[in-house]
Amino acid sequence: MSTAACFRLSVDAERIAWLTFDKPGASANALSSEVLDELDRQLAVVERVAPRGLVILSAKENGFVAGADVKEFTTLASVAEAEALIERGQRVLARLERLPCPTVAAIHGYALGGGLELALACRWRVAVEDDRLALGLPEVMLGIHPGFGGTVRAVQRLGAAAALDLMLTGRTVRGSKARKLGLVDRVCTDRDALRATARSCVLGRARPGRPSWLARAMSFDIVRPLLRQRLRAQIARRVREAHYPAPYALIDLWVRYGADPRTGYDAERRSIAKLALTETARNLVRVFMLQDALKSQGADARAPSRVHVIGAGVMGGDIAAWCALRGLQVTLQDRTLELITPALQRAQAVFDKRIRNENERAAARARLVADADGHGIAEADVVIEAIVEDLQIKQSLYATLEPQLKPGAILATNTSSIVLEELATTLREPSRLVGLHFFNPVAQMPLIEIVRGQQSSEHAVATAIALTRKLDKLPLPCRSAPGFVVNRILVPYMFEAMHAAAEGHSIDAIDAAAKAFGMPMGPVELADTVGLDVCRHVGRIVSQALGRPTPDLAQLDARIAAREFGRKSGLGFYLWTAGKQGGVNPAIATAVAATPTTSADDLTDRLVLALANEAVAVLRAGIVSDADTLDAAMIFGSGYAPFRGGPLHYARSAGFGRCRDRLRELEARYGARFAPDPGWDALV
Repeated sequence: MSTAACFRLSVDAERIAWLTFDKPGASANALSSEVLDELDRQLAVVERVAPRGLVILSAKENGFVAGADVKEFTTLASVAEAEALIERGQRVLARLERLPCPTVAAIHGYALGGGLELALACRWRVAVEDDRLALGLPEVMLGIHPGFGGTVRAVQRLGAAAALDLMLTGRTVRGSKARKLGLVDRVCTDRDALRATARSCVLGRARPGRPSWLARAMSFDIVRPLLRQRLRAQIARRVREAHYPAPYALIDLWVRYGADPRTGYDAERRSIAKLALTETARNLVRVFMLQDALKSQGADARAPSRVHVIGAGVMGGDIAAWCALRGLQVTLQDRTLELITPALQRAQAVFDKRIRNENERAAARARLVADADGHGIAEADVVIEAIVEDLQIKQSLYATLEPQLKPGAILATNTSSIVLEELATTLREPSRLVGLHFFNPVAQMPLIEIVRGQQSSEHAVATAIALTRKLDKLPLPCRSAPGFVVNRILVPYMFEAMHAAAEGHSIDAIDAAAKAFGMPMGPVELADTVGLDVCRHVGRIVSQALGRPTPDLAQLDARIAAREFGRKSGLGFYLWTAGKQGGVNPAIATAVAATPTTSADDLTDRLVLALANEAVAVLRAGIVSDADTLDAAMIFGSGYAPFRGGPLHYARSAGFGRCRDRLRELEARYGARFAPDPGWDALV
């Protein structure tokens, strides 16, 4: 591909140069090395033409520039190679910044990472201020920090406090917040007005905004060292430096150089080059690419437009709300209107939080209709069943439901553990049935397992995948089996936590052992988040189906008997207030049966390798197509430590043979539940 085709340069009658970015064959613009070289050549032409101003804009419908080409980071073999890659980007954007004429980045949709760094190198940034506007520097999510001059220019344009918050969190700023923060100088209401807004910046006499004196004062030499420990402490509450070094490196970079352009760019280049070669960065880039692979599915299938959800409980109601939020026509059914009303109220809260425009919020509300009598079944492209996790009750529902389905409609079950072959036995057309397993909470969890039964048709699977992408979720195709992928792998992990609790380990010590490995939350807190009743039920089904014994679940059963189900009830193993964990439940804080003898390292290995052992079993059984798919399932479905790259990738890094040998040690010490799965032998 000729990179010359990525940019179109024109000069109008007012001698304003318009540089349009439109990378051929790509859905989004990205700054690869070849693209940067072409941009450099185009800027050389601009220097010769000497226009009154330069406007850079995108021809892509969805946004400005998505960022740097992440795939290039996977090819780096040395720090020197990384520095050379970064230097190219710094040099080109510095050339853009030095142009003597006014420069404007005309943004619609997203401008992320290197895309926002490109915009920051312009004198002006104008944008279409709508719900699609999304600006951010998310490089920390890839184990690095901005490297095309962003660590300097973001501080100069926004002030240190706002810039550091943006870079350290990797958060995306949307809508009017971008203007309030100073990322955008001027806004307009639609793309038709974007060129006129950019032209006014070139021809006008006004100067772009700049941070206040107080915002700039934070970068004074005498102030920065005083803030170092405070900033590092804030990051330490979220992640450990050994696991995620990038935010700590970014703080040190700012403290030492203060975004001084005379030294800051060179320091930025050296810092990011070292980070790019770390195991954390390599694994996080791998996770990014796994996410892209899941997103690429379903591109050719036609997404359904009408959905009927049966079951207005927490899962069913939240599924219906999310479908309506994403533009689908939704009918929600339960036995009575009174049972549906709480789900509609929760949906309203979701719409209020995620939709800023009142007209669009009203449209979302109108798309979600209470339907106690099930009138919407006959019109639905997809009927999602999200009722109680009971085989006979589900089969009874299907018997009355199936005759009402229109030709071509599919029946999707949100079951978390029951195999589709059992559910389908009473269906006249079992090919309609597919699993569409959402994770709780629906609004936050990105993964949906697409479960294929032995008789599921290609049409049913393709429709389920297309719906998942319409919902902006990640489809994870898998074969029907007890617990499917994520829940099956989590069962021994969570059961091992119960084994440890029965031995006398405290709840917070068990979770701390998992967090020491890098899990964002421990197995006990995860169980509280999923729902203790759900965990108990799924654990029983999976264990029975696989012929495995269950541990002493006295503490778990006591919580369920007391109707303490975890986060959803406000009390479980932990206290929960407004969805936030508030410490160990006082009823069990002192319920320690004995003094545990297991070391902290042993406890971490017991949890992590129990999970990895089951992951190997799932791969061996062919429930997923390959190891990458399984790793993606656990990262996006359970929050498995992203910087580890997934359980199988971690096992590969640690050594398959070493993991198998360690399991044998644990088997000798703790029992047959740690017997290495036969799949380890093939991996070794």
